[in-house]
Amino acid sequence: MISFFESFFEIQKTVHQIIFAWISFSFGDVLYVLLGIFLLYFIIKSFKKKSRNTSLLRLLIIINLFYFTYQLFWGMLYFQVPIIKKLKSQEAPNIAKAKALSLQYLEKCKATRKAVKQDKNGIFIVTNLKSVQKEILLQQTTMPKYIAIKKAPLINSFKPSIFKSIMSFTGILGYYNPFTAEAQYNPELPNTFIPFTSAHESSHQLGFAREQEANFVGYLIGINSKNTELRYSTEYFTLKSLLNFISDEDPVFVKNIIKNYSPEMKRDRLYERAYILKHEGLLNDFFGCTNNLFLKSNQQEGSVTYSYFIDLLLNYEDLK
Repeated sequence: MISFFESFFEIQKTVHQIIFAWISFSFGDVLYVLLGIFLLYFIIKSFKKKSRNTSLLRLLIIINLFYFTYQLFWGMLYFQVPIIKKLKSQEAPNIAKAKALSLQYLEKCKATRKAVKQDKNGIFIVTNLKSVQKEILLQQTTMPKYIAIKKAPLINSFKPSIFKSIMSFTGILGYYNPFTAEAQYNPELPNTFIPFTSAHESSHQLGFAREQEANFVGYLIGINSKNTELRYSTEYFTLKSLLNFISDEDPVFVKNIIKNYSPEMKRDRLYERAYILKHEGLLNDFFGCTNNLFLKSNQQEGSVTYSYFIDLLLNYEDLK
């Protein structure tokens, strides 16, 4: 049954991208707005005695149709065989290995950071986002076959979200719309986030539903890229993920790594922190909580853990 849904996803994804990719704005976001208006309309009508039963019935029909379509297009993919089971090595995450790898990625980040552009304040900038997106699509075709055989249609369906201002206060960097096969990202993010976030969302477009598996596939897409902007964003994400994983066990080691960031990397880090602090608040906490519940209800760890991504990363490194 899962194999059937994987095959069905390949068909509907390709069809949806052909239909919606050419539209300059996020058509999926417009659909969400229209859905919200319909739901609000029937909720309001349900408070009126004359139309209460009819409105409640229509409300339930809309919700059930939406949920059924979501499961048909996307939800069943959470039951795919986990990537970790496709790797020959399946050892538990090891702090010593994570430390050794973080030292390697520190040096990679330092070197790649010198090859990219920065603004007048010395902060990393993406100079050509279309080029980054084109490279992501190209790298989709190089996925190791033992991880998964997924079709990469090479159709650019990356869209800036129309909810960008709200997203900045929710902690959501991007999302995949299973109803239109569009990959949304928040264009207001610090540029260090945008290339890897795009690679992550493109992993969902390939059919990897679990969040940490999408991170891992995004890593595979970006880590060997010839595009330095994509590669730096990927290396920097990987380094931060490793340090987050290590921090509970050895915070002193993490502090020493951060102290050894290059001056350019330190500026990027401070800019990211300033962005995060500026947008912290109740909305961020609310969406963090609801996202955590959503992940756990879809066969995944909560949103605050990087352990599965690190698990995949370290076991993949053992194969190299």
